[in-house]
Amino acid sequence: MKYPKQILEGIKNYLLTERSNLNQKLLSIKSQDPFSDPERTNDNAASDTEAQEESSHDRLEALEKELQLNLREVNQALERIDKDSYGKCLSCKSFIDTERLAVKPTALYCVSCEAKKNTNEYKNSL
Repeated sequence: MKYPKQILEGIKNYLLTERSNLNQKLLSIKSQDPFSDPERTNDNAASDTEAQEESSHDRLEALEKELQLNLREVNQALERIDKDSYGKCLSCKSFIDTERLAVKPTALYCVSCEAKKNTNEYKNSL
């Protein structure tokens, strides 16, 4: 059993659009990063400018990592659609509820397994 083709096509189109948007955002972030400018100089006389650039770089770097993670999740979801395994929980192999997929189309786990996974991760972090 798998999800109807019409539903999967809609999800796939959404994910393809999301992938394009994420790639555009990543390009934009890279162009905004002051450290990506080959003309940039590290001038100790302008320490306030240097601090601003470092702060901006750190913020953009964190945002870039988050977008890279989102892009990886989208690509994995598209891969699962192509392999006819989209919407199956990686843990229990049951189908993930369509309401969950509507909210998070890149979901890997059903709500129950996600909760167990998060509980175990929390316990292991203590």
